[in-house]
Amino acid sequence: MCGFTGFIGEVENASTVLENMMNQIIHRGPDSGGSFIEGKAALGFRRLSIIDLHNGSQPLYNEDQSLVLIFNGEIYNFQLIREDLISKGHIFKTNTDSEILLHGYEEYGTDLVKKLRGMFAFVIWDRNNQTLFAARDHFGIKPFYYGQMNGTLFFGSEIKSFLPHPHFVKELNEQALKPYLTFQYPVLKETFFKGIFKLPAAHYLTYQKGKLTVSRYWEPQFNPEEKELDSFVEEIDDVVRESVKAHTIADVKVGSFLSSGVDSSYVASILRPDQTFTVGFSTENFSEIDNAKQLSNELGIENVSKVLDPIECFNDLNKIQYMMDEPHSNPSIIPLYYLARLASEHVTVVLSGEGADELFGGYDLYSDTPNMKKYKNLPAFVKAFGSLIPSILPNSRIAHFIKRANSTVEETFIGQARIFEEDEAAEILKSDFLQAPSVKDIVMPIYEKAKGYDDVTKKQYLDLHLWLVDDILLKADKMSMAHSIELRVPLLDREVMDVASTLPTRFRVNEQNSKFAFRKAANSTLPKAWANRKKIGFPVPIRHWLRDEQFVSQVRTAFLSQTANSFFNQDKILQLLDEHVAGEHNHQRKIWTIYMFLVWYDEYFVKSNEQANKELPKPLSV
Repeated sequence: MCGFTGFIGEVENASTVLENMMNQIIHRGPDSGGSFIEGKAALGFRRLSIIDLHNGSQPLYNEDQSLVLIFNGEIYNFQLIREDLISKGHIFKTNTDSEILLHGYEEYGTDLVKKLRGMFAFVIWDRNNQTLFAARDHFGIKPFYYGQMNGTLFFGSEIKSFLPHPHFVKELNEQALKPYLTFQYPVLKETFFKGIFKLPAAHYLTYQKGKLTVSRYWEPQFNPEEKELDSFVEEIDDVVRESVKAHTIADVKVGSFLSSGVDSSYVASILRPDQTFTVGFSTENFSEIDNAKQLSNELGIENVSKVLDPIECFNDLNKIQYMMDEPHSNPSIIPLYYLARLASEHVTVVLSGEGADELFGGYDLYSDTPNMKKYKNLPAFVKAFGSLIPSILPNSRIAHFIKRANSTVEETFIGQARIFEEDEAAEILKSDFLQAPSVKDIVMPIYEKAKGYDDVTKKQYLDLHLWLVDDILLKADKMSMAHSIELRVPLLDREVMDVASTLPTRFRVNEQNSKFAFRKAANSTLPKAWANRKKIGFPVPIRHWLRDEQFVSQVRTAFLSQTANSFFNQDKILQLLDEHVAGEHNHQRKIWTIYMFLVWYDEYFVKSNEQANKELPKPLSV
């Protein structure tokens, strides 16, 4: 696991500029660094050693050194590809998975990415043709950012690596704020930094003579087959076991994150590492430590755990938002940050359970609530009468319920989080930030590709493209790399996806449970009670924190600040805070989403600008 950064373009003192960019992401690769500078091309690399500890430094070169590689990730089928390449005459200098990318690009061209199984983001610079080729893995497990400014192409694992470059212009993307308030994460392809984009999952990029082209190389698809449940259960168990085995290839210690949910429990029970890792809060119902310890004891594994201190958490929010690159208000980022720190004291690689919910149908929102099911089963004349209620009582709870019941999935489902409705976001924002893509603009292009799927599959398909990439996987990467450990997700794998895609919807979500067939497969190695547990999902007591004066005072100060006044109607956001503190309404997620943006903006635009001004030479006195 590593990090890289670089640029194509002319600049004075290129080596110093590149070194400063690399230093911004030293947490991604504390073991070593390497660089390549020639003409307009500058490639920088930071290494966290996992495989072939002594020979895996980058940049890597092919035999005649015409190709230069920087790579972040792991290729789990590299040995099979290596054998094929050797049979075709390629000569390898190392035992790393990285080197197959160079020879694979020579042999297969851009089709290389279609052969890869793993998590990856990489760049190959062709010195002869002055062409750059870059790619991101099928699911978006590893990040990749790029942008063009002042005649320079930037690319890298983290946006913060671009900041030291003199051609980089740090400017807020005003269109990003309004969608963020609804989705809770940076959902647009253009990031919060104007002109800087995310390379989407399953895409590659080519750049030659100033022309940049982005192409998709893979699409997730669901193709249900009709087979007996037992057959699917056996296939799931086989592919999960094989994937866990493939994801443990390393020359360093491997551990596992463990919550009370079936996903991480299944992985840990197959892996049987020396140690599992868990964190939680002392507040009632906000810890999974006891459950994790119980399972670890049953499996004969040591569980390393820690109870988190709310004061420390609040004090570290600026560090956490800085590491995320963009504002992100999923509260689970906080325990994940400390979980990664805890694990880093013991191991270099950890396995985790991300991805199973999206592939196998694990979220509660994939099925209707009991009340929704009852309403949909009412006689038609009753529902016809009920449809009149929204016009009579437009702002009532029952009116909102009926509107949702009578709407399509495309109109109601945007993913696993919905913080502010669009009209609510518009009410609290200043006018400069209202001209932004609508929720419909964001979700409908994805739903268009999901035509023909049933409602459950449409929801999974949308989550695979938005929620999974820009919430779940983004925080997993950034929080683990903040502490220089590699996080691997064996349940989010091409082979696993191939099996999951064949499941009929009734074996994903039904009246009995979510992830129905997956849980049955987990029974092969887990006690029955564990396979049927619902995960809590890194619970964070922000509702309580935002009624505790020591924390409320910090939030209130931020809401009263000049920064907040630049973006928000302060009276309205203060009203949200006051109503929550008084117990009149539960606005915890809305308050938190605003506050996380302000913390992030303060870190990247206020503090950094103040520091830059301090570093400017003072004028000579006359």
